[in-house]
Amino acid sequence: MLLTQLVQSHTYRWRWALIVSSLFLCLAAFFSLAAGELWIWPFAPQSPLESQFLSELRMPRTIAAILIGASLAVSGAVLQVLLGNPLAEPGVLGISGGASVALVVMTFWFPELAGTESKTIAAMMGALAFTALLVFMARKRVVSTTRLLLVGVALGILSGAIVTWAFYFSNDLSLRQLMYWLMGSLSGVQWSQLILALVMLPAVVFLCCQGRKLDLLMLGDVQARQLGLESDRLRWQLILLVSLLVGGAVAMAGVIGFVGLVVPHLLRMVLGTENRFLLPLSAVCGACLLLFADTFSRLAASGMELPVGVVTTSIGTPIFIWMLMKRP
Repeated sequence: MLLTQLVQSHTYRWRWALIVSSLFLCLAAFFSLAAGELWIWPFAPQSPLESQFLSELRMPRTIAAILIGASLAVSGAVLQVLLGNPLAEPGVLGISGGASVALVVMTFWFPELAGTESKTIAAMMGALAFTALLVFMARKRVVSTTRLLLVGVALGILSGAIVTWAFYFSNDLSLRQLMYWLMGSLSGVQWSQLILALVMLPAVVFLCCQGRKLDLLMLGDVQARQLGLESDRLRWQLILLVSLLVGGAVAMAGVIGFVGLVVPHLLRMVLGTENRFLLPLSAVCGACLLLFADTFSRLAASGMELPVGVVTTSIGTPIFIWMLMKRP
């Protein structure tokens, strides 16, 4: 009887957290639509100019922030289970860097192919290559989980060096503008780019529904197979979906780091490790975080806009250092 009450209490705590975070998400979305150099009441714009500004600039930007924040947070939570490391995150492990390298290579060598669909495919392939390499090394136990994290950091540094070399030898203005975009920016998001939501949103929903299987996967491959889980098949499904989400996020808004690290890790510390609750809550909280970061990037300096990737990195870096020092 006591055990049942404890389980119910724990479940209610997760549900209340999801309800509260959903309310915060609605508030953050409203504030994102309203805030800026020109403040607009989203439900009743006062002029045709405000209506156009709201529909063509702020609405696609707000939707993109929700989608990308949820995608990165869920991807981080899944990677932490796949790699057995609570510090795993697409940006820290260099997966976002792999996507950016593929995008820059396409823009540099094949500019005639650099459309929205081609950029998305290139970003996905770059993210997939880095993700598959890290998961392969983790599964074969080529390196320890601590060294695996360092390998990911090294891959991120390597990808940054490749991108820098490409920019250094380019006189193309579009590539130099791409440098700002790769710092992470939602300023150029248009409705046409949100077609990626048709692929990314189902992927986020699917991952959020895999919580029970991820709980089994945390027990180890042998125990998971004994309980009827096809761990190899599930692992590759997760790799492909994480790569799709990270690649889509990079193709849409550039490299935005630490969302996938900060959100799921802090939720685990506060509420627990049950992935069936953690994944949907991570999606909502990740969307909230990126919305607030993007709104702050627009309001922090008058007459200019900070790259949102710089804002999330400024938030995530001290937390990352704190988590590193806290681990034995």
